[in-house]
Parts: sequence; C-alpha cells; structure tokens
Amino acid sequence: MLGEMQLPAPVISAGLLHDTVEDTSVTLEDLRREFGDEVAKLVDGVTKLTNLPRVSRHDKPQTGGAPIPDDPIPEERADQRARDREAETIRKTFLAMSEDVRVVLIKLADRLHNMRTLKHLKPEKQRRIARETLEIFAPLASRLGIWRMKWELEDLGFRYVDPVRYKEIAGQLDERRVSRESTMAAIIEQIKAALAENHIEAIEVKGRPKHIYSIWKKMARKDFTFDQIYDVRAVRVIVKDLPTCYVTLGVIHGRWTPKQGEFDDYIATPKENFYQSLHTAVIYDDGKPLEVQIRTPDMHENAEYGIAAHWRYKEGTKKRDEAFEKRIAYLRRLMEWQKDVTEGQDFVEALKTDVFQDRVYALTPRGDIVDLPTEATPIDFAYHVHTSIGERCRGARVNGKLVPLNTALKTGDQVEIITAKRGGPSRDWLNADLGYVKSARAREKIRGWFKRQDRDLNISTGRNLLERELKRLGIDDLTYEMIAELFEFEKTDDFLVALGCGDIHTQTVVNRIVTYLREQKQDDKETLPPPVAERPAELASDEITIQGTGGLLTHLAKCCNPVKGDPIIGFTTRGRGITIHRQDCPNAMGTRETERLIQVSWGGAVEQAYSVPIRIQAYDREGLLRDVSTIVSDEKVNMTRFNMSGVEENIANMLVTLRVTDLVQLTRIMNRIEQLPNVLDIRRWKPG
Repeated sequence: MLGEMQLPAPVISAGLLHDTVEDTSVTLEDLRREFGDEVAKLVDGVTKLTNLPRVSRHDKPQTGGAPIPDDPIPEERADQRARDREAETIRKTFLAMSEDVRVVLIKLADRLHNMRTLKHLKPEKQRRIARETLEIFAPLASRLGIWRMKWELEDLGFRYVDPVRYKEIAGQLDERRVSRESTMAAIIEQIKAALAENHIEAIEVKGRPKHIYSIWKKMARKDFTFDQIYDVRAVRVIVKDLPTCYVTLGVIHGRWTPKQGEFDDYIATPKENFYQSLHTAVIYDDGKPLEVQIRTPDMHENAEYGIAAHWRYKEGTKKRDEAFEKRIAYLRRLMEWQKDVTEGQDFVEALKTDVFQDRVYALTPRGDIVDLPTEATPIDFAYHVHTSIGERCRGARVNGKLVPLNTALKTGDQVEIITAKRGGPSRDWLNADLGYVKSARAREKIRGWFKRQDRDLNISTGRNLLERELKRLGIDDLTYEMIAELFEFEKTDDFLVALGCGDIHTQTVVNRIVTYLREQKQDDKETLPPPVAERPAELASDEITIQGTGGLLTHLAKCCNPVKGDPIIGFTTRGRGITIHRQDCPNAMGTRETERLIQVSWGGAVEQAYSVPIRIQAYDREGLLRDVSTIVSDEKVNMTRFNMSGVEENIANMLVTLRVTDLVQLTRIMNRIEQLPNVLDIRRWKPG
C-alpha cells in the first residue's frame, strides 16, 4: 500500500522494517546505524509496546506452575493486558504523528495488512481487532482523507464484526453484478456523448464502486432494503480543471432532471478533511436515481490518497505546499487535547468521542462556531471556549432558555454560559453516569484543576469518597492500605490524592475491589472442597456456575441479597440445593461447617433480576418520593418494596427494595439518587 501511494523511500523502508524491533533482536540503534535517523524514528513511532507498568499486584507474571484449567482469571487478565498494550501503542503512535504524520501512514498500512490476513487468527481476536479497526483506524483514514484505504478497512472490519450481514450483502451484489455492469456501461456512454456534444473532454468516466459497509450503513440509517440502495447508481466524472467541473455539472443537469436537495458543492466548501468534489443526483431515463461526482485529477488524487498525496511526485522539490500545511495545521488542532490525556484507554476513548465521532456545531452569543463531539454539553462548550469559563461555569442558556448543565447540544444551538466570579468545577462533572461531560478535553481539564488543589484537601476528599463507596456497597473487610496496594501505590496518601483529584474514579475502585475479592476466593482453596470434575457444570438457568457438579437447585440468600457482580460463595443446604451468599456475608463465612462451602461464580447467558434493599436518608420535602421513583422508572427497574419510617428532625428514612440486573446498574441508580436535592446518604442495607 505504501508503494501504491508512491511515498518516498524512507517511509517505504520504515514500513518494511516496522516489525523488526518487536519480533527480532534488532534494536533501534542497529536500524539507525544501517538506515539512518529518519527510518529509525519512523520505525520507533509504530513499534508496539511490549511492556507496561503493572496496574495491580496480581499482574505479576506467574512463576510457579500452570494456572488452574477452570480458572478464568489469568486468561481475563492477559486479555486486559493485551488491550492495555494496544491502547498505549495507539497513544504512542498518535504522539509520534504530531511530530511526523508519516508515522500514521505506516500504521494504517500495517493495520490494512493485518486485516487482509486476519483469517489466520482465533475468532474472538478477529472480532476484537476488526471492531478496533472500525472504531479507530477506518475513521482515522477518513480524517486524513485517504478514502481508498478507508473503504477497504471498513469492508474488512465489517466482514468479521457481522459476518452474516456481510455475506448476505456480498451475495446480493454478486448475483446482480452482470446486470449492473451492463446498465453502468450504457450510462457511462451516454454521459461521454453528452460531454462530447458540448466539447468537454472527460479524462475519465466510470462507475463508482459500492462498498459493502457503506451499503449496510445506509440501509441501517435510512431503514432501506437492499433493493432500494442497489437502485442508486453512482458515476464519477474527472475533467481537466475547476471551471470545467461546473460546466460539466450544467451539462448533466441539462440532460437529466436534478433531484431536489441532492446537490453538494464540496469544491467551494471542502469537507473538514479537505475533500473536494461536486456531488449531485439526477433522475435517469428509467426513472431511477443516478449519483454523479465531478472533480479534477488533483481533487481525485487528494480524495484517494488524502494527506499522503503531498509526497506523490513531490519528493526533491522545494515548492511550498500550502494545502499540505493547512492539513497539518488542522491535524495539530485536532490533536490538541492529547497532551492532557495520560492513560492509554482514556486516550482511545477520547479518539472515539473527540476526533472520530460525528460533530455538533454550536454558536457563541457573538455567532462564533464551536466544534464539539456529538452529545456535548454546555460544560464541554464552556471548556472549549476557555478553561477559566469552564471552571467558573454555573449555568447555561441555550437559545435563550435556562437548561441543565448535562443537556445535549444540537447543531445550530446558541449557547450562553453563566459564570461565577470565582470557584472551580464540581466533582460530579467527572461522574460518567450523570452525563455532564462528553469531551476528553473538558474531562482532562477538570481533572487537572483538582490535581492543582491542596494535597491535604485531596487526601481528605479521597478518603471521604472511598469511605462512602465502601459503606454504601457493604464492603468492610479491606483497609485503605490494601486498596492502595491493589493500585500499586506505595503510599496510601498518594492513592487518596489520585482518588480525590479525579485521576481514579470511585467506580474503578469498586470494580477493582470486586475483582480482587473474586480472585481471593479462587486462590483460597483450603476453605473449599476439591472439585470432583475437570470442568464446571452450569445450571439450567445458566446464571450460576458450580464447580464440580451440576443439575442442583440454587437460590439467593435473603440475609445478604447478592447481586450479579458481587463476589459470591455457595453453601450446600440439606434438601434445598445451594444457597448463594455474598462472600462477606457473616452467615456463610462464619460457619464452622466449611466442608459445606462450595465455589460458585456468576454465569452470563441469562439476565436475571436481583432484589437489593437500599436505605435512603434525606431532608423531607415535597416530591422526594416522586423523584426517586422517576429515576427507578428511567432505569426500567422494579421497586418491589418501599417503607418510610417516621420523620425525625425533618429527616426521612426510606427503605427501598429494587430488582436490578447487576452491580453496575445498582451503582448507577444509587449515584443518580444521591444527586437529588436534600438526599444526605444512600447505601445498601443489611438486615440486623
């Protein structure tokens, strides 16, 4: 692909050598000595990271024997590590791209080669790589204007993400290929004849290829059938210069009737990736639509190769390329936020939202356009205008009306930010469940503000946040020191600072603790009976997996009300099958009959609801119950019990039982209820 794009020799050399540092004993110094600094630097930019700092003490490599065959944890951990490495590699590549854009061309070519040979990998790895290609690399090729590479990446990715739909569309295209080709040949001859009659020389007239992924997207977006998409024919006309483009457009519109609302002038107003062409649609002789693209050879080259077109036929010249310089300036503006994002996974998610997602164009009161990701909020808008405006944001008017700060903006909205004279952002803005912030730029600036605050304050804030979450979720058997160690912090205070300033989200802490407790359960084999079978057996419900046996009745313990996601353990009950307890349940773990404890885990085939009692304390007010009920209803969760004890000193105590599907849903509901006015505390309730 690099050769097809006619890129200079150092880029092609780096492309051929890009795997040498990863897969052989060759070092960057060896490459620098043999091929020069330029090639070595390009290779370094696309070399995968092989090692990452450990994020947990459980990430240490195994030194003792092979992992237990039926223990999924090592495999899960290895898969997570692979995702982390890939995320950090992508971040590393983009950082290198900001200095030399040729790095990303090599990366794209490498990814295209990987996709072409993906059939040799395991199905689960095929799907992961294909999904990553559709989410990151194909949109990147689009942003760089390399349409030729974009289409192939999309089709190959779609082939593995949705093979059934891919084969269905490919089969339909193949069935109608002969009739389509004959129809297109007739259309092309008619266009050529019409242009010749008007003394216009067409450099090329040909059918525009239809790509399977684009067909599927249009079918999904417009709720069309394949026949409706198939009937839309497309032709590309290439003429010698810009004035001839518009003359050609006139000829086409004079020969066939234009479809109303189907004309786009991307020459006068290029796309954000500098794509230029005239697009129109006309009604052909058979009454069916015909799409026509009109462009010059330079426009076509830029459309096919995007930013890579700068190097085609230009090596060794000193002529200033203004278009290329504009593209580079655009890319650098696009990547401004990257310097604030330090974590690989955060960086990848930021790429999807801030760079590759569809855009919203809002207006300032003066009429200036602000480019934002889809579903951006007034807070995103404020931080985009200026960091200080974001920090002091206290409200917003959209089209003259006051709106909540988590309102999703739409293109054309005029936004006025209401600011305070001093102050800073709210920590709630970092809570993803509340939807205040969508852009990586705003999120990182908010985190940066909290980092700059007094260390003692962050320690106190972090301690309060951790204590609240642990109490709320009923986790009380881990010390702060142990939790800090899980995150590889030598000092507990450093961990609390990171939590207090927003570097670590409370939900991340909860998830890590749950994982740790599950691992501890699997490691603590002395309290469990040895398995009597090689593989675990699943119950008919597929909801609980029991080590060593199957076909047994299970039920959830009423004393601790376990929820999917909680670390659990089974207790063999005479005549009643297996009772499922939370691991920290005193009734289960306090038993002396340890031989009746059995290792169990959550299955995943069937979604089940779990009854969980929660306690809410709040200053009594009108509409409190209504607001709680609204949140529960929005989450499509049943409230099976509600009890409000007597109001003392204007404080209401409510005991609510919810039917939730897992711990994530429970946490989200509790977070939303906690944000209600007058709510003082919310936590899981333990009887007794």
